[in-house]
Amino acid sequence: MAWQNNVLRINLTSGVCSSEALNRDWAQAYLGQRGLGSKYLSEEVDPRVDPLSPENKLIIATGPLTATTAPTGGRSSAVTKGALTGAIAASNTGGMFGAELKMAGYDLLIIEGRAEQPVYLWIRDDKVQIRPADKLWGRSVWETEPWLRRELQEPQAKIASIGRAGEVGVKFACIVNDMDRAFGRSGVGAVMGSKHLKAIAVRGTRGVVVDDPRAFRAAVASTMAVLQPSPVRRRFTSRGTHNMMDVTNQFGSLPTRNCRDVQFEGVESINADAVRIPRRSDGKPSLQGNKACFACPIGCGRVATIDPASSLVNGEDPQGGDRGRYKLPSGGLEYETAFAFGPMCGVDDLDAINYVNFLCNEQGMDPISLGVSIAAAMELFEEGAITPAQTGGLDLRFGNAGALTRAAELSACGEGIGADIGLGAARLCAKYGRPELSMTVKGQEFPGYDPRALKGMGLAYATSNRGCCHMRARPLLHDFANVTTAGKAELVKTTQDLAGAIDSSGICMFTNVMFSPEHLAQMLDAACEGHWDLERMHEVGERIWNLERQFNLAAGFTRADDCLPVRTTTEPAVGGAGDGEVADITQMLTEYYSLRGWSQDGVPLAATLQRLGL
Repeated sequence: MAWQNNVLRINLTSGVCSSEALNRDWAQAYLGQRGLGSKYLSEEVDPRVDPLSPENKLIIATGPLTATTAPTGGRSSAVTKGALTGAIAASNTGGMFGAELKMAGYDLLIIEGRAEQPVYLWIRDDKVQIRPADKLWGRSVWETEPWLRRELQEPQAKIASIGRAGEVGVKFACIVNDMDRAFGRSGVGAVMGSKHLKAIAVRGTRGVVVDDPRAFRAAVASTMAVLQPSPVRRRFTSRGTHNMMDVTNQFGSLPTRNCRDVQFEGVESINADAVRIPRRSDGKPSLQGNKACFACPIGCGRVATIDPASSLVNGEDPQGGDRGRYKLPSGGLEYETAFAFGPMCGVDDLDAINYVNFLCNEQGMDPISLGVSIAAAMELFEEGAITPAQTGGLDLRFGNAGALTRAAELSACGEGIGADIGLGAARLCAKYGRPELSMTVKGQEFPGYDPRALKGMGLAYATSNRGCCHMRARPLLHDFANVTTAGKAELVKTTQDLAGAIDSSGICMFTNVMFSPEHLAQMLDAACEGHWDLERMHEVGERIWNLERQFNLAAGFTRADDCLPVRTTTEPAVGGAGDGEVADITQMLTEYYSLRGWSQDGVPLAATLQRLGL
């Protein structure tokens, strides 16, 4: 139970839509969402395939707890070979889309091939259509969603779509659902665009049946009894993830000016307090409120607006259309967006940062990768590797808010210097002869945690299967308490395995700091067939991690790719708890490989694979 036992397969080349039974053995071994999607991808796609070729597949996968009453049970993942990294990608989103797909009766949606012309999918329970999208191609996400609801005469349809960035092949394009939630990292939107698939519209009217309803209700109630009074939950509700900016800045782990620095002097203008201060021309603050995803009692999502007197929402729009759309409330700043467009680019203009965040929502770009790629371009410009002639006269220096917004606009449509920024930081820096200025791992850009002070996070970055990521392991609490490498390898390995299970369950990773994983095990045990406990969850997570590693090894990755940028390993941090520190992961990596049951070349040993059934 909890699984719908149904997979929807769409072949865009032939135009054939078909359903098939879910592989139940795989569901028991990989649970759902990230794990189950990765298993299907590994079985059906050659790891050496070009990510943008028709032979790559895009899988939208739900978890067994998706669309149930489990708190935060609305998650889904986009699994593919990433356009940005060439590694296995599993990008997780919230909002309402995943629950709607599950309620339409599907555990997975597998998209194959490539349509000759732009198309969109319309899924209404077991009625599935591939429809022309010629009228949508070239439109933004914000235009696509309302257009489809009018066209389908279905106001309750939930929609995931790409913007202009996915159409033109921006390497870090994302898939946006519910207007401002996203399958955000690794270029999954570029893969969708390469298939000429503009959007997926879903309306589901079926429920989800759990194995033991009475036990499930009790497990949910027990979990909520811990979650609701949690001070961490209350902080997420009131301040979102943006609150982390002051923490990292004070600790000396806030990546600033392309990681030249670890603290930013302009934090007070763009932090979680700044968005609450009513200092705009209309006397209102930037932050308007919060919102939640499906079945979420946390509500960490922000709703924000830009000062209506700002030039960013008035005057001529270089993208065409009415700039007044940016005066309307939209998804506000989370920590990662605020870090990427603020400190990483040296910008302390709140309206400019909000504007670029809105642009990412509208045109479908990963804000972390965009901000870090712009930061790399800024340093290349200041170093003279990129000239004013190549930027079209744009003064692309750190701290220039106007340059930030214009570079983002150009990136969204793949024009001018934006075409190079849209390659991602690794390809951008290699093109201009300065690869060492790329703050990436496996081609994916840094999140907002500098690894010189945060030793465990450095190891997590280096070993993440999808490229640099802060959500694949949770060493932060230990990192903030101990600027040391001791014990970090085991912590990273253990939390990576747990994260694999959480990412595959259908609930949100943030719950990991609000209730214990035993609560998740209880909900899974009641919802799913078979016995589920914490030990089994860790085993599932470990199996997923090794499966992903096998895919990447077959794709050509080696131990040499488990590394950090030269800057962080050779240039000591200045200021904060990590003052004078560099990010040396050598000893931790050796210990980590041993704990994983891998050779010192980073290859899973035969005994490890046999134990995990791989």
